[in-house]
Amino acid sequence: MTDTSSVATAREARMVAAFVEMADTLVADYDVVDVLHRLVEHTVALLDAAAAGLLLADQRGSLQVLASSTEAVRLLELFQVQANEGPCLDAYRTGERILADDLSTVDRRWPSFAPKALQQGFASVHAVPLRLRGEVIGALNLFGSHTGRLSTADLLVAQALADTATIGILQERAIRRGEVLTEQLQTALNSRVIIEQAKGVLSHAGDLDMDLTFEVLRDYARHHSARLSDVAAQLANATLDPRTVLTHHSRQRHSAPPH
Repeated sequence: MTDTSSVATAREARMVAAFVEMADTLVADYDVVDVLHRLVEHTVALLDAAAAGLLLADQRGSLQVLASSTEAVRLLELFQVQANEGPCLDAYRTGERILADDLSTVDRRWPSFAPKALQQGFASVHAVPLRLRGEVIGALNLFGSHTGRLSTADLLVAQALADTATIGILQERAIRRGEVLTEQLQTALNSRVIIEQAKGVLSHAGDLDMDLTFEVLRDYARHHSARLSDVAAQLANATLDPRTVLTHHSRQRHSAPPH
């Protein structure tokens, strides 16, 4: 039998490590896209969620998909934006958490989104806003493969992780100077487009699944101490050969110690 106290201790250690990592990334020259992808990954790893996605508002207040744990979730989040309905939109508009413990019962609330999410195998969804004081800049979606509401403790962790990322984006200087905030958010959104282009280049060159291409791209950037968006731009404008990135990934995979 698993020692429940040991499991709890291990989870707490992972949680502390997640917050430390999030805080460490929030330095002067951090990459917003990479930070938000880490946020999505941490919520899936730490909480009772099967997948997660994140929407960020652009300078016009329109939500854009910026991070997701899987390609399927990215497409579902895009559908949510196009349909103009769903938990992330509600969380962004109200600044409050949106809890749907059974998607099969909310078809009137989200007549387009709920059936689409059910088709993808999700049975519940929880959304938390990315907010600081009265400023809401996006929302984080947590998808569950079974019905039921996340525990209060898990919701608090999700909100705390989202708040940590939000603080990094809405720095005091950005709050005082709206033009800095607008520029920073728009740069992140532009980077997301370039990253999707780079993923497509890698997918075509290496015949890779789209879910794997982001991992390949990010590993290469981290190994070379480069910004994720810069490497993506080099791939998108053909100044970096995708075979170089794919070869690096292949070498790293074969040199990794067996689990």
